[in-house]
Amino acid sequence: MAHISLPDGVPGIRGPMTFRPETARPLNELVDVLLCGPHPLSSGERELIGAYVSSQNDCTYCQTIHGAIAAHHLGGDEELVRSVKRDFQHAAISEKLKALLAIAGKVQLGGKHVTSEDVDQARRLGATDLEIHDTVLIAAVFCMCNRYVDGLATWAPEDPDFYRQRAAKIAVDGYVASTLGSGTATAAG
Repeated sequence: MAHISLPDGVPGIRGPMTFRPETARPLNELVDVLLCGPHPLSSGERELIGAYVSSQNDCTYCQTIHGAIAAHHLGGDEELVRSVKRDFQHAAISEKLKALLAIAGKVQLGGKHVTSEDVDQARRLGATDLEIHDTVLIAAVFCMCNRYVDGLATWAPEDPDFYRQRAAKIAVDGYVASTLGSGTATAAG
């Protein structure tokens, strides 16, 4: 049961965003830029960063929806998503992405945990300033969204097919556009 009165049957972050739609659009626009826009990291890689941070924050809804979106972008590879959340250092991903996930994990603990050595390692493995910047911002945004979702005790569906279906829509339409057709200004995930 949510801590405040949220619309029935509207899961995760979508419930609070329906409750306060004037905050939904700017949050979704930011998420669209970070996760869907043109970028040297693929949408799947950026979604993996969000799913990983959400798993570290133990946010069921966010890690599941963003894991499903990552898997959708990565050819349906749900096992890869699980392996990144479980132990990214041994997952079948690039060394550069591993270095970026290490930075994201430190942001999840607190921004001051990121060191010059972490950034230098990412650069040695080919990460650009844009990729480093956006990794930090993705991790920070996901920490905020995870706390938004769990701080209001929102509902998270248990059916994996719910997340797969929603992921397919978001992967094609993005975050803002995928919600406009629903008649609400709700959102991410």
